[in-house]
Amino acid sequence: MTVVTVEMWENFSIEQKRQLAKDITDAFVKLGVAAGNVNIILRENPKSCWAVSGKLCSDFRIPQGA
Repeated sequence: MTVVTVEMWENFSIEQKRQLAKDITDAFVKLGVAAGNVNIILRENPKSCWAVSGKLCSDFRIPQGA
């Protein structure tokens, strides 16, 4: 069994999360892992709980798509 954990900011749409799960699964299938053995955990974090270079991400503007 393969478990993939993705830490990401909140506010992605359900459709974006579906596509991400499909793309990750497809990547493992290409490596020979059966799709049914790929488990994905999506952890959404608010920007106030994520810091870069000692600053909370909620305190500065993040470029779209970053």
